[in-house]
Amino acid sequence: MSDITLYTNPMSRGRIARWMLEETGVPYQTEVLQYGPEMKAPTYRALNPMGKVPTLVHGKTIITECAAICTYLADAFPKAGLAPEPGSNARGAYYRWLFFAAGQVEAAVTAASFGFDTQDEQSFGRAGWGNLETVTDTLDGLLSDGRTYLLGDTFSAVDVYLGSQIAWGREFGSLPDRTTFGPYVARIMRRDAAIRAQDMDNALMPQQDES
Repeated sequence: MSDITLYTNPMSRGRIARWMLEETGVPYQTEVLQYGPEMKAPTYRALNPMGKVPTLVHGKTIITECAAICTYLADAFPKAGLAPEPGSNARGAYYRWLFFAAGQVEAAVTAASFGFDTQDEQSFGRAGWGNLETVTDTLDGLLSDGRTYLLGDTFSAVDVYLGSQIAWGREFGSLPDRTTFGPYVARIMRRDAAIRAQDMDNALMPQQDES
């Protein structure tokens, strides 16, 4: 039995965590939680006080938040080659774009979806994420040099986490599209681990519908 358990729901950011697990190639167990009382139950909130998914338990270690889960797994299983060497220039870029995704991208998309997008200069200056247009232009600029992956020629945890956000943004219209996004998303979603992860979560969707 594996000492890794992923608590997730197929209609959640848990899809990102599953993809990351599939990229590492390590065995793990899955516990599917339904939205509502099950996710808010005291037993689960002892693991994740927010009552949200995903949560990853590795032995006695508990990790919540997708960016943290991706970063942890990359470091815990270095043979998968999902993070640059510590201290390298690439490692700096790795942290930069992981935190950009968890901070600016997540906040900008959420704020815009609620109609809080910051367009005037004063609001733009006060909001750490700026606004959705600037965030989108930043991602477009990152990919405009024709790079294969977000850090260059090497696939990493950044592509799992930030790449998923770009893919979802295009699919659901929550992120303005750019010509650089389509080829990049198609490339990362053709990966065997991405396909396996999607198939696993898609197979759980009927269970969600029947509940």
